Amino acid sequence: MVSSRRLVDPLRLVYADDDVSTAREVEPFVRGSSYKLLGLIEADRHLFGVPGSNAPRINLLGTDSLGRDRFSRLMHAIRFSLIVCSLGVILACLIGITIGIISGYSGRFIDTVLMGATDAMLALPTLILILAARAAFPLELPPMRAAFLLLLIFALTGWAEMARLTRGLVLATRQREFVTAAVATGVTQARILVRHILPNISRPLITQALLMLPAFLLAEIALSYLGVGVQEPEASLGNMLTAASDINQLRMQPISLLSPAIVIFIFVLGIRLASGRQRSKESQATPFV
Repeated sequence: MVSSRRLVDPLRLVYADDDVSTAREVEPFVRGSSYKLLGLIEADRHLFGVPGSNAPRINLLGTDSLGRDRFSRLMHAIRFSLIVCSLGVILACLIGITIGIISGYSGRFIDTVLMGATDAMLALPTLILILAARAAFPLELPPMRAAFLLLLIFALTGWAEMARLTRGLVLATRQREFVTAAVATGVTQARILVRHILPNISRPLITQALLMLPAFLLAEIALSYLGVGVQEPEASLGNMLTAASDINQLRMQPISLLSPAIVIFIFVLGIRLASGRQRSKESQATPFV
């Protein structure tokens, strides 16, 4: 059962519930406003709601100061952050793995040059570098351009750790007996790399990619929180957290205002647990020959 609320004190934003007799039942899969499912299919069924033409709206996390539903904005913010961070990790891993393989499988001169560039990138403070790269572009950007810019920044600033790890794994694996046997039988370098080396270093690389995901997520949230990431009215976990700076609102609605922080905590904790499980699998894995 849900009931509508009315504003009692506009200055302090104090609300009160209406009469219990006006409460309505919540039902699943009710008809409501039309939308496009997956952006393609016209639909008007909602997961839950109150039936009727004049039915009150249900706001699970309440509304912000502009009357926008916090739960809907939270879902949009999670979608944006996960897409941007996941694609950023993939691009950074591709760049880092490529540089690491070339460095570990080439001569000393190329290895020295590539690892020198990697060490220089690792010596730079990542968040400051991301802020500086973002400050070079206009603040007011459409969501798609902002997402593409964040992807580019994450890919260009996050590849160094993956490159260093890949290079060390390649150097260690190319000295293994099965690689020496493959070289002795006349197998080509490309086949040795694809068939023997890459499968044996894939698990540590997956673990490193999982560890990079929360780092990129926190970087995107920090940009939006500082006002240089996704701009209003678009939803982001960072710009939604700025509402928690209001102590009065935080005292009255702690769960609603801190819901983005709760989502971030659950996501980072899940990634850490998944990476720990991946590491346990690495210790029990047998080499591919």
